Amino acid sequence: MPMSEPRCPFCNPSHRDIIQQNDLAYVRTDRFPITRGHLLAIPFRHVASFFDATPEERSALLDLVVETRVYTDGRHHPDGYNIGVNIGRYAGQAVMHLHLHIIPRYKGDGKGRTGGMRWVIPRIPPPEGRDWFG
Repeated sequence: MPMSEPRCPFCNPSHRDIIQQNDLAYVRTDRFPITRGHLLAIPFRHVASFFDATPEERSALLDLVVETRVYTDGRHHPDGYNIGVNIGRYAGQAVMHLHLHIIPRYKGDGKGRTGGMRWVIPRIPPPEGRDWFG
């Protein structure tokens, strides 16, 4: 049986919370979604970081990300996706159990901004003499 932590919200998931799964990981909804259809891919084994996961766990997570796109496309019809992982407290990781965010994006949800992940940290100027898109 995989290692788990009794107080971890991602260990020992209820079968009703699991949308998709394989031998090493599962997908569930994010309880604090950024957009409609925001999902999490999570290994069953309690491991804190993407870098601490085994190659097999990382592969299993990415397989679920790809499979989940079909699920999300059929239900929410997003215009794009962000896929991301926060590693460590100072990168925004609130639960110290590895999880990948699968965030559907919709036209207009970025309040006119473009550039995707470049807007995660506010007010970072582009390299001198350039803008982000030129």
